[in-house]
Amino acid sequence: MMINKVAVVGAGTMGNGIAHVFAQYGFNTTLVDVNAEQLTKALATIAKNMDRQEVKGQLSALEKTDALARLNTIANL
Repeated sequence: MMINKVAVVGAGTMGNGIAHVFAQYGFNTTLVDVNAEQLTKALATIAKNMDRQEVKGQLSALEKTDALARLNTIANL
């Protein structure tokens, strides 16, 4: 059995970091938090961190776009 979907509960600093890495490495990732505002902040943080990776040459623009497309959010379980 191969894992291809993950869910991360909690969109704080640690949760958005974990979701970032899973999405970057090809997993369809759902970030869950009861606070919709926190989910919005988490996606902005992930995008900003990926922008920084792109500038450093650690991530291409296409890889960033693909990773962000693999991220979904929900505000309830």
